[in-house]
Amino acid sequence: MGDAETAEVSDVGGDGHGSTGATPWLAFGDLMAGLLGAFVLVVVALLASQLDLSSQLQREQEQRQAEEQRRLALEQALAGPLAAGRVTLQNGRIGISGSVLFAFNSDQLQPEGRQLLRSLAAPLGAYLGARDELLMVSGFTDDRQVLGANRRFTDNWELSAQRALTVTRALIEAGVPASRVFAAAFGAQQPVASNDDAQGRALNRRVEIAPTPRVAAAAQGRLP
Repeated sequence: MGDAETAEVSDVGGDGHGSTGATPWLAFGDLMAGLLGAFVLVVVALLASQLDLSSQLQREQEQRQAEEQRRLALEQALAGPLAAGRVTLQNGRIGISGSVLFAFNSDQLQPEGRQLLRSLAAPLGAYLGARDELLMVSGFTDDRQVLGANRRFTDNWELSAQRALTVTRALIEAGVPASRVFAAAFGAQQPVASNDDAQGRALNRRVEIAPTPRVAAAAQGRLP
């Protein structure tokens, strides 16, 4: 009986030793499973990031293509006036010579100027319709004082303001939505040429039409 008890104790001891040896392998298996899970998560995250980047690049490419098409349409509409020197196009800003639109010291549109604005209304309206932007119409003058016994304007600020308003109203009448266009006056400020000679002063007497982000316009207090 003593031998049996000894054998039984030996068996129990053997079983206990085997269980202890299996514990590190179980921990190792758990660690590997955790690492594998983390690896899978990283791979999934990378794939999702690549898909998002690919979609973003595709959207940006489509936006660039659409913007290029609008720019080409605007340039096509301006081809005649650009060739004739009646307008300029630089960085998306359309500059129109004051002599094309108005007689000297006047805010009344000349027939040529009105016809030009009508030809611009459709491409400008299409350009604005595809973007969350407004159209800023800016009036500029040279630095000479308003002259004449029967002058209607107190100074160049008032003259530039009235001219900008006249062009704004003409564009609205030609189909540009009133909610997407506003006028601004700069008087003799921001000249593009020297006011020391007639040629420079003629360049400074102008009206510019430029798309402006809605947020920027609101920040400047130009929106109701």
